[in-house]
Amino acid sequence: MATISQAKGAHGAHPRLIAGRKYVWEFPVRLSHWVNAIAIFVLFATGLYIATPVLVPVGEASKHFVMGKVRELHFAFGFALLLGVAIRFYWFFVGNNYARSGFPMFWKLSWYKAILNQMIAYTKLERGHVHIGHNSLAGASYAAFFAMCGFEGLTGMALYSESNPGGFWDKLTGWCLPLLGGSFRVHTWHHLVAWLIMVIVLFHIYIVLYDVSLYRDGLLDSIVAGPKFVEPGDHDADTWIS
Repeated sequence: MATISQAKGAHGAHPRLIAGRKYVWEFPVRLSHWVNAIAIFVLFATGLYIATPVLVPVGEASKHFVMGKVRELHFAFGFALLLGVAIRFYWFFVGNNYARSGFPMFWKLSWYKAILNQMIAYTKLERGHVHIGHNSLAGASYAAFFAMCGFEGLTGMALYSESNPGGFWDKLTGWCLPLLGGSFRVHTWHHLVAWLIMVIVLFHIYIVLYDVSLYRDGLLDSIVAGPKFVEPGDHDADTWIS
């Protein structure tokens, strides 16, 4: 596979990018991305059905058990999402620096400025510089996404534990039920955060389509195969923050 060429700057300190391809997203990053994407779609669809069971089949419920099957599917993909998040979390520490790019440095004023500048750049219709890894706005979005996935996992397992009081999941996560005001309130919070996750997902899809049509850097291909196209002037986010 062809890789990007680099040349030394005037003082030989920082490499200068030359047009080509660079391997960015390693396999565990790509795997966790698609596991999470599929799991979120199934979880949201089944969650909507659990909250509002439309298309109820005609006849005796014991002969269909649709809600039970939907709940089983919901919990199965809940575990899949937790697995995908765990893989991504682990690879944050052991992967290449692109796996850590865009890390949300909340304590730095420059981080907030970078987010604002990136939001402004997304309103323009000409190709600006491209971050080869994640930019700060992406890092902030992913931080919010993973935090909400953690909340959904905690509350989801707590709700799951109600079917087996005193069991493993009840001992591990059941404490959050009284803490958040009881089962009904936890259901409400769980449902609300699911919608917030979907807002981030829709925003993510918009940014991907924006990049694909304007930047033409192979962003969509890169999450399947790994490499991205780069041009001189692009920001090589081979650092903890860009």
